[in-house]
Amino acid sequence: MEDRIRLTEQILELELAMFLSVPTAQKYRCQEDPEGFKLHRRAQFAAWSPATLESYLDDLQQAKATGRNLLALKYARMDNLVPCENFSVLIDAITDLAVQGQEQFIADYPGLMRGGRPLRQTENAPDLTSFETYLRGELESYSEKTLKRLNQDMLDLQKAGSNLSETIYRFLAKQWGFDSLENLEKTLREKGSP
Repeated sequence: MEDRIRLTEQILELELAMFLSVPTAQKYRCQEDPEGFKLHRRAQFAAWSPATLESYLDDLQQAKATGRNLLALKYARMDNLVPCENFSVLIDAITDLAVQGQEQFIADYPGLMRGGRPLRQTENAPDLTSFETYLRGELESYSEKTLKRLNQDMLDLQKAGSNLSETIYRFLAKQWGFDSLENLEKTLREKGSP
């Protein structure tokens, strides 16, 4: 557990520095909330194995050493501002698993997901990026080693009857002071807002 925390915090330090230096015409809302950025990224990494975290940390360290900003690349790919450089077949495999998981999660937790990103790339709109597009942009910035490990993590989650979205939101529910994801959903449904 300590190793997971250490790896995650090292990743967050590198990612935040890269994220805050992403060149944009206007600042993203989350660029003005570094703690919120770290909370949501920490939630994502809660679903990853230590081996995947270690591989991604290596990706970030190598990128930093060569002056590449992986988060700038992710956002540029999301907005189709630069051509794709990573054509790994694992990107499609991971995206398919994640979109299926997110689709199920939306069905199971509609109160929580009300007002969330559209699911599929075909639903992109100006100033509204889909879950699929966002994920693909991020995955394209990962090394083949990290993609292999993440794909295995997602298959392991699926075998355990879970998925990436559920794991992320279970982590966030606890961080927001709820004893379970189900109680968070119940509270949101009672309030009628996400």
